[in-house]
Amino acid sequence: MFKIRKGDTVAVLTGKDKGKQGKVMYVLPEKHKALVEGINYVKKAKRRTSQEQQHSGIVQMEKPVAISNLAVICKSCNVPAKTGISVLKDKTKARICKKCNEAI
Repeated sequence: MFKIRKGDTVAVLTGKDKGKQGKVMYVLPEKHKALVEGINYVKKAKRRTSQEQQHSGIVQMEKPVAISNLAVICKSCNVPAKTGISVLKDKTKARICKKCNEAI
């Protein structure tokens, strides 16, 4: 179980995009990676495969980032924080910020 999920706002901790923030579009659990909106842009050469496809040449696209390089941003602290799991009174689990103990 990963502490980062689809829809979370995350900050990049290392790499060329260090310090940037973005929203998680999807998570690839088998590869331990996540695709973050606006992070890790690369240029890729694409060729035309059919008459309908107009995008050919060099295209800028996002690539997945390793989950170990991301940290969830707490909504109440507004800083990248470590997350923990807490069991609530109604026996459900919730992710919490370890700095302020608020639910994420």
